[in-house]
Amino acid sequence: MKNIFSLSWMNSKQPRKQRKFRENAPLHIKNKFLGCNLSKELKDKYGVRSLVLRKQDKVKIQRGQFKGKEGTVDRIDVKRVKVFVSVAQTTKKDGSKVYYPLNPSNLMITNLNLSDSKRIKSDKKETGDKDGKKSQ
Repeated sequence: MKNIFSLSWMNSKQPRKQRKFRENAPLHIKNKFLGCNLSKELKDKYGVRSLVLRKQDKVKIQRGQFKGKEGTVDRIDVKRVKVFVSVAQTTKKDGSKVYYPLNPSNLMITNLNLSDSKRIKSDKKETGDKDGKKSQ
């Protein structure tokens, strides 16, 4: 395993190769690890189970010490695969507040940032079909 990164590690059953794949993946692949489940209403509306997180998405925290709180995504660290939410802050000894890094798998999107028109295809939004085909 002298390579820095190889796509063949993704197919391995060995946990050490799977960990190595996630750690050494380039940023365009690590961005796909930022997938997050949608709320039930958004799943029904768009016919998609999960989407990649973006800034200004509203999320609900489902695990950890901030469980049940809802806030907006302020920053995303693609290199570390961590998300920083406005309500998840801790206080340091000197009194300053810092964001607490969260894993995207522990979040649920409750409201999407649709400033980019290509994020959700409009035909899925109009018909409500899971295939995106218009019903006749």
